[in-house]
Amino acid sequence: MAKIAGAVEVNKERCKGCNLCVTACPANVLSLHEKEVNDKGYHYAYMKNPDKCIGCASCGYVCPDGCITVYKVKL
Repeated sequence: MAKIAGAVEVNKERCKGCNLCVTACPANVLSLHEKEVNDKGYHYAYMKNPDKCIGCASCGYVCPDGCITVYKVKL
């Protein structure tokens, strides 16, 4: 079985900080940015632990605003 690495891209300006992607991530990769906010005043999601991403796309499935794109790469 091939090893998969993933990467998550979050559209910061569309993210409303609902935290659904953070709780859906089984690898504990995502977090809400504690200090920065987007133009709408929301703390947006970002990859806190990028090396742990397995590319499962659970975060993208639960995002109600479609702010998340998941990329997968075979290693």
